[in-house]
Amino acid sequence: MNRASEWLDGDVTTLTTEPLTALDRCDRCGAQAYVRVVLPVGELLFCGHHARAHASAYADVATHVQDETDRLHAEHGQA
Repeated sequence: MNRASEWLDGDVTTLTTEPLTALDRCDRCGAQAYVRVVLPVGELLFCGHHARAHASAYADVATHVQDETDRLHAEHGQA
């Protein structure tokens, strides 16, 4: 076995539950991310708008969804 790829065979935890910050940006539009979607391979970050728009696409495949849109509403009011 190739030694460089052996780390892929072990248990790898990709679940990140740290709060999202202003540096975390939506993968669709670049706005501040308020939702982290953890997938079996990697993760996606979304603003509130794109999280709602794509929810049906990731709902069945996500291993975890970190939804902080309540912060968005608290900070900027509900639209």
